[in-house]
Amino acid sequence: MDLKFRRIIVSAVFVAVALVFVGRLFYIQVVDDSYKLNALNNSRRFMVKHPARGLIYDRNHELIVANEAAYDLMVVYGQVQNLDTIALLDILQIDKQLFLKEMRKASDNQYRPYPVVKQISVQTASRLQETLHNFPGFFTQVRTVRSYPHKCGALVLGYISEVTKKDIDADAYYEQGDYIGKIGIERVYEEYLRGQKGGAYLMVDVKGRVKGSLEEGRHDSPSVLGKDLITTLDIALQEYGEKLMGNKIGSIVAIEPKTGEVLALVSTPTFDPNLMVGQSINANYRKFANDPNKPLYNRALQGDRYPPGSTFKIVNALVALQEGIITPSFTVGCQSGYFAGSLKVGCHAHASPLNLVQSIQMSCNAYYCNIFRAILDADRYGSVQNGYNVWRKHVTSMGLGAPLGIDLPSERPGSIPKPEYYDRYYGKNRWKSLTIVSLSIGQGEICMTPLQMANCAAIIANKGYYYTPHIVREIQDTVMDNTFKKKHVTSFKPEIFEPITKGMYEVVQGESGSTARIAAIPGITVGGKTGTAQNPHGKDHSIFMAFAPIEDPQIAIAVYVENAGFGATFAAPIASLMIEQYLTDTIKRSWLETRILETNLIPKPITHHEKQRN
Repeated sequence: MDLKFRRIIVSAVFVAVALVFVGRLFYIQVVDDSYKLNALNNSRRFMVKHPARGLIYDRNHELIVANEAAYDLMVVYGQVQNLDTIALLDILQIDKQLFLKEMRKASDNQYRPYPVVKQISVQTASRLQETLHNFPGFFTQVRTVRSYPHKCGALVLGYISEVTKKDIDADAYYEQGDYIGKIGIERVYEEYLRGQKGGAYLMVDVKGRVKGSLEEGRHDSPSVLGKDLITTLDIALQEYGEKLMGNKIGSIVAIEPKTGEVLALVSTPTFDPNLMVGQSINANYRKFANDPNKPLYNRALQGDRYPPGSTFKIVNALVALQEGIITPSFTVGCQSGYFAGSLKVGCHAHASPLNLVQSIQMSCNAYYCNIFRAILDADRYGSVQNGYNVWRKHVTSMGLGAPLGIDLPSERPGSIPKPEYYDRYYGKNRWKSLTIVSLSIGQGEICMTPLQMANCAAIIANKGYYYTPHIVREIQDTVMDNTFKKKHVTSFKPEIFEPITKGMYEVVQGESGSTARIAAIPGITVGGKTGTAQNPHGKDHSIFMAFAPIEDPQIAIAVYVENAGFGATFAAPIASLMIEQYLTDTIKRSWLETRILETNLIPKPITHHEKQRN
């Protein structure tokens, strides 16, 4: 290769390399803005624009979760001069040690804004703004916080709080200092409610002082408001339910049978959701978490250790009718209970013998012990285990023994044991119908959440079907899927519900001996069933499930009051008042309402002296 040719090759290489560099520089400087922005990283500040969360309304378009302005006090530590800490804390009314701790965090990056005090109220921010010029390096940044005009529904609506590291790792949308829905609707519908963050680039000098907008805002992006939700709740009914359950432990669930829409979901003790807003949220959370009556525990969804008691007799009656074990005219004699060898299941005094309708009306234990054993022992099934599987298949077709799938977090499944459970406990083929006869009256290993119980009432009202209970009806500008419009048909024929409904009618409207005449509402036909669940830790639990009006059911309801005695004592009156309020928007039986409101069933805490004495 001669010298001239070598020179050409070397020149070509240099030209090619130069072209690559020129092309890359052109791309960086003209085409791709990201490099330019990165180069400006030390001379610009990105200010996040947090969107307002979507509003939440009840079924009648009443606003139930609103937004209010709040402010974060930001600090650029490197700009702080001669800080009068006492004067600033006097305005903010916060703990000095907490403030100093946050200031130390801010010092880690002296020219980056840091939220030293979060969620300052409008009133405090107004006082601060008047003297902010005395505190160089500090400025306020507007945020929105939630407010709850009706002061109810805390566990249903939920609350928002600052994200944790786990939240940030799970979703790249979040950064430190963001807020996220923690429980209830706020958690389940977080992606719709949160909106989309925007931001603005500001030019700053070496000390972090703002000098203006970067390139006249060309790189800024607007925030997008969160989407509004319309729930299925009737907030007036929710509020009334919480009022009735004041000073009581338990829950109320009310459902519209034709749609599965939840009208009210009450768990008590409860609290004003406004207490989970602002600077006091952490202190209040600790207070609620340490309360022995567990106000953060949603009994309506999570109370799956509740035995259904005599309300479950309705389910056993349906199975016996469906399987042809009995007819409505089938009668059983009762002599103060059911007796089998040394076993006695006691029963209250009532007329005898009883047919199916009368057995529901009088809540006869002997009747249901007999028909439950008749189901499991029927020759056609070949064994007790096979009979139990037939029984269990019908029961689980009502959504029992598994979560129903409501659009709220932490729903529990309840318990309808599989045969294997008894095999492990008693031994394979070593248990009989008599062994588990307590299931006939809703005791033993059967457990149901109040939500499941209300759904059972809806199934009876609908004569055999239900829609998955749900809490949100519409999402703004969003086509919702058909999950909650799917009809779930149970294994029971519609015609067998007629004697069941008649029996439930007699429970409330029947003559003497009916177990819940106190639940009768003038002008409204109510079908109901009382329950009294045994409680090994104290007084029995009071239970009632119902639907009304019988001719065209608009509401199905379950009430569970812990340590309150017979079902007719508290649960039935509370349910009937809820029905009356929903259907008539007024309460005529003020005497009954007064009695319920004035009763305190929450046990007094045991003092240290009493513990020592015991």
